[in-house]
Amino acid sequence: MSHVLVNVAWPYANGPRHIGHVAGFGVPSDVYARYERMKGNDVLMVSGTDEHGTPILVEAEKEGLTAQELANRYNRVIAKDLCDLGLSYDLFTRTTTGNHEHVVQEMFKQCLENGYIYKGTQQVAISPSTGRTLPDRYIEGECPICHAEGARGDQCDACGNELDPDELINPVSKINGETPRFEQTEHYFLDLPALAEANKAWLETRKGWRTNVINFSLGLFKEVKPRAITRDIDWGIPVPVKGWIDNPNKKLYVWFDAVIGYLSASIEWARRQGDPEKWREWWNDPKCPAYYFMGKDNITFHSQIWPSEMLAYNGKGSRGGETGPMGPLNLPEQVVASEFMTMEGKKFSSSRGIVIYVKDILARYPVDAVRYYISVAGPESSDSDFTWAEFVRH
Repeated sequence: MSHVLVNVAWPYANGPRHIGHVAGFGVPSDVYARYERMKGNDVLMVSGTDEHGTPILVEAEKEGLTAQELANRYNRVIAKDLCDLGLSYDLFTRTTTGNHEHVVQEMFKQCLENGYIYKGTQQVAISPSTGRTLPDRYIEGECPICHAEGARGDQCDACGNELDPDELINPVSKINGETPRFEQTEHYFLDLPALAEANKAWLETRKGWRTNVINFSLGLFKEVKPRAITRDIDWGIPVPVKGWIDNPNKKLYVWFDAVIGYLSASIEWARRQGDPEKWREWWNDPKCPAYYFMGKDNITFHSQIWPSEMLAYNGKGSRGGETGPMGPLNLPEQVVASEFMTMEGKKFSSSRGIVIYVKDILARYPVDAVRYYISVAGPESSDSDFTWAEFVRH
């Protein structure tokens, strides 16, 4: 019997799940986990809701709730959607637990000690009318790389490159349409260039990845820049550094902490089993493969950011370093990223009403019919289109 780790992308706690979401991360991960269990392997399958970051704050303000109240509501909604879809998680948790905060801070401290996190300054977008920091995702403009319109301040969906808001051409706030002003503020950065050589060398050893995933991942290393991992924000994990830990307006940013959730969820699962060290069988044993399931917009975080964080923790970048108390962490065996599923030829969009929610389709059709259709018609290696006619025909 072998150990197999199945890590499932963390749904963002700002709304119910629709068919496009679960076609990418949900059904494929569960089919694979069940297959490995049927072979007699010891599978640990974990995930949870991703609850930090500024989009939650913006949505909460709109609804007159606190960020925590909004996250609580959607954690329940999403957990029910995924349970009703029959996804067989060993643990589905959340990023607002004390356990997750502790594990993230431990990762941060070891990466800092090993020299892969450093303090610097960055241009931050401020709303002229409110004086508040604007979330990266709420700034749009022209991509400086591929020149597509509608690129966000953290990523361009057209070319897939990571961005900073001040790089956008003609940036505007999605909240009220005003042009942000940029100010220098102090932040901690993950030194991706110091980890790039080790990260790329590991990628070049990968076998059996989907062609589009490995090609996109290797393409990320044409130009690598350090990335700020803190934000001027009051919703997130406190920065475990003297002078920062008690600062209510500086937090670790969501993309740094969310990927650590796979590890923190495994640690939480082991504690709940009454065997607090059991998670190590999946994370410290180099023979245990870890498979990560997600949509293609998440590849960067799983083939570059999370491996870099683990390499930094393990002391395996160009600066060397010591492995922290959690031991040498295994890098992914495979990043299993699906393409997008559209609906009748259009991109799923809750805001535009182009959407089929999981709860709505399950109210009308048996769960096995839905899972079967996603499995046979899902967007494994190219975008696929959900049409009611094809669903019924299948």
